[in-house]
Amino acid sequence: MPQETLFQESARVSNRANPYPLYAELRRTPVSRESDGTYVVSTYREVSSLLYDPRISADPRNSADPPPMYKNPNAPPPEPSFIQLDEPRHEHMRRLTMKHFGPPRSPGRISGMAARIGQLVDKLLGAHQGRQEIDIVQDLSYPLPVMVICDLLGVPLEDEPRFRDWSDILTSGLDPDPSLQNDPAFLQRIFKASAEIRVYMAELLKAHRRTPNDSMLSAFVNDPEARAQVTDGEFMSIAILLLIAGHETTVNLISNGVLTLLRHPDLLARLRREPELVPAAIEEVLRYEPPVQFRNRTTLADVSVAGVTIPKGAEIILLIAAANRDPLRFPDADRFIPDRTDNQHLSFGSGVHYCFGAPLARVEAQIALREIIRRLDGPVLAVDPPPYRFNPALRGPSHLVVNFERLTD
Repeated sequence: MPQETLFQESARVSNRANPYPLYAELRRTPVSRESDGTYVVSTYREVSSLLYDPRISADPRNSADPPPMYKNPNAPPPEPSFIQLDEPRHEHMRRLTMKHFGPPRSPGRISGMAARIGQLVDKLLGAHQGRQEIDIVQDLSYPLPVMVICDLLGVPLEDEPRFRDWSDILTSGLDPDPSLQNDPAFLQRIFKASAEIRVYMAELLKAHRRTPNDSMLSAFVNDPEARAQVTDGEFMSIAILLLIAGHETTVNLISNGVLTLLRHPDLLARLRREPELVPAAIEEVLRYEPPVQFRNRTTLADVSVAGVTIPKGAEIILLIAAANRDPLRFPDADRFIPDRTDNQHLSFGSGVHYCFGAPLARVEAQIALREIIRRLDGPVLAVDPPPYRFNPALRGPSHLVVNFERLTD
């Protein structure tokens, strides 16, 4: 297959169940140029170095081909959230947000949620008492992160059907398929969803200002320092980011973890015997089946990578999932090893843009996986491979039906 088509091929729905052979081919050339001019970087050393490189921009306004929501000719572009900003604005905005999420201002916010997360997992699994089938995605790995993020942010859980639709539409904009990116109907759906979620979030933030509570969003929008330095548009973008990113990737992490263990029943049995290995197993799931497969960036200057000069203004795809299976970095890279040591995967990014929600995702996934392993007797996949979500960037099953003998207490 010609080198310039490999990434495009890996993103096709037909390869969603197993893009890894194509990623292995891509790694033969650490930096490859696609037919549309995009550069794909697929090896660990190169991806890792670019995640730290200040000449690589996360800001969509620097892109010659920004995401669809920035292309609406009838509305001003939204202000980027902090993860889409470069230094020094990124660090400043991240600090203002982080102080209401974790240390040092709110050191116990995430660790203090463990008991609540355990209660939610118990409730969701308990609903299947007396049954012998569960759809892990629809019955657990989707509702759990949604409940948690709504609790954390102060978003009414009853609004979930609305923001689920908006989230599905907006994340579909990450699909690199040129036919979609130039499809007027596809773009209109994104424009509509973007407008609707911004109206919704503006009203929610106003409500938090009128009636403050102990939620993260309430603390953030009522923080005098933030109110003096963050625009209303930035508040909205950050809130939308926290809501969508706060559940989308965790859904895939839990689902991919269950899928991987059911494909390795010997390892599932081992984790049942040794539940203390679950945290390390979650790190291996993150490496082996990352919930975010790639990240998009733009060069601010000419950058030399693995002997290739990527010109200023070029679009780059950092192929995290390929880098995580680079045999030059990870021994037996295509093998799932639940107690793997030296597991510095790139699934939460690296450098200044390291995922600040990583601690919460880890806690949720560890509790969910531990309880599934402990409580489902004789679990087996009903269908393998399962159907996958449409989005190639946020890769995970859309359904994961598991048959089991019984559910224990």
